[in-house]
Amino acid sequence: MTDRTIEILDTTLRDGAQSEQLSFSVKDKINIIHALDRAGIAVIEAGNPGASPKDMELFAAMRDETLKHAQLAAFTPTRRKTNDAEEDPMLAAVVACGAPIACVFGKSSRDHTEKVLAVSESENLAMIDDSIRYLRAKGLRVYFDAEHYFDGYRADPAFALTTVRTAFAAGAEQIVLCDTNGGTLPAEVARIVGETIAATGAPIGIHCHNDAGLAVACSMSAVEAGANHVQGTFLGFGERCGNTCLSTLIPNLQLKMGCRVVSDEALRRFAREANLIADAADRRLDRELPYVGRSAFAHKAGMHVDAHLKFRGAYEHVDPAAVGNTRRLPVSEFSGHQTLVAKYAHLFPEVSRNAPILARVRETLKQKEAEGYQYESAEGSLELLIRREVGSTRDFFELIDCKLIDQLPVRIGASASAVVKIRVGDAVELAVAEGEGPVHAIDTALRTALGRVYPTLANVHLTAYKVRVLTPRNATAAKVLVLIHSTDGDREWSTVGVSADIIKASYYALRDSIELKLINDCERGAL
Repeated sequence: MTDRTIEILDTTLRDGAQSEQLSFSVKDKINIIHALDRAGIAVIEAGNPGASPKDMELFAAMRDETLKHAQLAAFTPTRRKTNDAEEDPMLAAVVACGAPIACVFGKSSRDHTEKVLAVSESENLAMIDDSIRYLRAKGLRVYFDAEHYFDGYRADPAFALTTVRTAFAAGAEQIVLCDTNGGTLPAEVARIVGETIAATGAPIGIHCHNDAGLAVACSMSAVEAGANHVQGTFLGFGERCGNTCLSTLIPNLQLKMGCRVVSDEALRRFAREANLIADAADRRLDRELPYVGRSAFAHKAGMHVDAHLKFRGAYEHVDPAAVGNTRRLPVSEFSGHQTLVAKYAHLFPEVSRNAPILARVRETLKQKEAEGYQYESAEGSLELLIRREVGSTRDFFELIDCKLIDQLPVRIGASASAVVKIRVGDAVELAVAEGEGPVHAIDTALRTALGRVYPTLANVHLTAYKVRVLTPRNATAAKVLVLIHSTDGDREWSTVGVSADIIKASYYALRDSIELKLINDCERGAL
């Protein structure tokens, strides 16, 4: 298995776009293509130009874009049973779109051939043969996606194998066996892939759906059985339960099985590109996603944190840096002391874990927790608490005044306005902004004022805003906790604020978010 090269095709923009409540603009798709390219993906299936004008627009737009690693592929069915290949509009669209690779799907199941397409076996084979030969004659590389292959093979192996042989003889350079219903188990995938390779001699790929929660495992089994090509979507998006999650599969293949899939440099970008793709999809990245999720290398239990301080690999199966992720040690009732020691050691490695300053930090932490602060999900504010106690911060700005004007009854559009006055050094900045509510107005005004001095803040936006009532018995006078998640496209952080005034609690969380961004920019020399 060691040093085998495995080609990856990502179909986020085609199969992944069939996921419920997921819709990409052309701009979103271009951003995702570049993210996948930076992640080292070899082939990106960008869409079905014959079925979607938006996909044809994307292929046209990509002619002006430069990719470093990836090649684009266009998806299409075989010719219609009533058309010659030369007259088929779907095949013509693939040729016209300019993609160098065509992914042609056809039936490998007798039931689907006879009951869905309503054609004979010989006509189905002719449709496969004609379509591939036509596209090859036009200069395209062709992959054949053998749809419903595993169900078809299980019912009639001879029929399924004949479709593979036909596609390979017609010039397809990759035959991709599709577990279209997503219900085949890994051992059966391995057996059928091995038998297909032995019977046909064709280069075999795998395309799995995740309906049984086994898409990654099935894809790995296919590779172990001899497949040299895997299709999936980077974050597992796809119809029904999704597709093979490539951000999990690729590290498994490369770090666990010794396969050559992407460069080490590209692999180190995985966590960042995962966040960018999730953002383009208008979804929050699943924090428990293996390798790239925020919780993938989070250590909460006190025993785990203690072991980690003594031995870095105690509870990590790989180095998080290998996939561009970071180790997280959330403070909780299970691990407060040990996590605080570890967090402090990370920020100030030269200071002993028994230093007196740690006792002062613990006391401050206890006081803040007594006020209602919770830092388990707000590592950014915890970092700032430690830095402030140590004196490792600077005064980036001072809020002089903030005035709010609410609109009642709420009108269409902006419902609040904010006037913010801040001091940065010897200068005073004033900004006015409207927003969908007072918090949005303050956030916009604050960023407008600060952006004139700190332009890197233009890259920051909130990915989540949560309010939790801490003292519900006090009704509308209850103390609330506001949790904010922020990102600058390169990293993500979370901050918290607590007050009986929701506006103040929101400001405290916003202030921490901005301050942490500026501290990190200073340390990276970007400010």
